[in-house]
Amino acid sequence: MKLLTLASLASALTLPVVALGVQTAHAEDLQFTLNNSSSRPLVEFYVEAASSSTWGESLLVQLVQPGAAGSVTIADGETTCVYDIKGVFADGTSTEQQNLNLCQLGSYTYYDK
Repeated sequence: MKLLTLASLASALTLPVVALGVQTAHAEDLQFTLNNSSSRPLVEFYVEAASSSTWGESLLVQLVQPGAAGSVTIADGETTCVYDIKGVFADGTSTEQQNLNLCQLGSYTYYDK
């Protein structure tokens, strides 16, 4: 089970981003910061262990506006730090990054190309 929450750093409101279940983050859960520094809203966001061959479902239940940032918690029961991520924007473009060590990075930022 994955749990992802994205909280706007610009406000104290927490946006529920995943409807997969509500859990408290545990010590073994992976946490990193997701930043949307692009000029386009992020409408879909996928995180899968690098060993996975499919993306599964988008974790977003609402779009992430340009300039928004938040904390992501992955509670998938995996012991890996290496994940593939995919972002899909409102204009239909998408970008994928593979084999990211999210434990070492601590954050990921989407920029315009």
